[in-house]
Amino acid sequence: MGRRKVMRAVIVVLSVTVLLVGALYFGQRKLIYFPSQETGPVPADMTEVSFGTADGLTLRGWLSTPQASRGTAVLVANGNGGNRAGRVPLARALTERGLTVLLFDYRGYGGNPGSPTESGLFLDIRAAFDFLRASFDSRRIVLFGESLGSAVVTDLATEQPVRAVVLRSPFTDLASVGAAHYPFLPVRLLLRDRFPVLDKVSSVQSPITVVYGTADGIVPPAQSIAVAERAGVAPIAVPGADHNDAVLAEGPLLIDAIDAAAG
Repeated sequence: MGRRKVMRAVIVVLSVTVLLVGALYFGQRKLIYFPSQETGPVPADMTEVSFGTADGLTLRGWLSTPQASRGTAVLVANGNGGNRAGRVPLARALTERGLTVLLFDYRGYGGNPGSPTESGLFLDIRAAFDFLRASFDSRRIVLFGESLGSAVVTDLATEQPVRAVVLRSPFTDLASVGAAHYPFLPVRLLLRDRFPVLDKVSSVQSPITVVYGTADGIVPPAQSIAVAERAGVAPIAVPGADHNDAVLAEGPLLIDAIDAAAG
C-alpha cells in the first residue's frame, strides 16, 4: 500500500473516531436518562401535588398518606428510568407501615418540563425536600434513592440532616458503571454527569442503609458494597435479585429496611 493510501486510511479512521466520540459526548445524556412521560391517572389513594425548583420549573408528584401516621415521611428519588407510576407499589407498601410517601418525577420525566442533568436533578430533590419540610421536620424525613436516585439523595444528605438515608443499588460513581459496561470507551474522559456517590457518602451525618441485589446486572454488586463500606455500614443483600426485579424494587427486605430506618 502506498504512502498516500496509508494516509487516507489514517484520516478516515481518525475522522470516524472523532465523529463517534463527538456523538457520544453530545448525545450521552440520551444514554443515561430514560424518562417515561405518561403516568396515567392519579391513584385513588394518593393526592397530586406540585412544587417549584430554584431555577423556575414546576414539578409534579403524588403524595400517599396513611390512615394512622407515624409522623415520618419518605422521599423517593427514582432511578434513571420510568416515572413515579412505577413506584406506586413501593409507596403503598410503605404507607401500610404508617409512613407518608412522596413520589415525584425529575425534570423531563412524568410530564414535567425541562431536561435531566446532574445539576438539575440536585435542584429537583431539594424542591421535593422543601415541599415535605413544610409538613415534617427534617429529622422526620427518610431519603430513599434507587440506583441513580442514590446519588441524588446522597448529595442532598451532605447538606441536610434527616432521619435516615436508604440507598438501593448505589454505584460508586456513574463513570464506574459506564466503564463496567463499555470498557472499550473512554467513559471517564467523556462523561459530563458524574454523580460521585463514594466521594460524598462519608460526608453524610445521618444514618445510612444500603440495600443491593446479589445478581444486579446494571450496577455491579461490588460497587454497592463499596459504598456501604465507605459509609461504615453492613449492606443488606437481596439474594439472587437483579436490578429491576420486583423483590428488589418493593420486596419485603427493602420495605423492612426502610421501615427500620424510619424508626
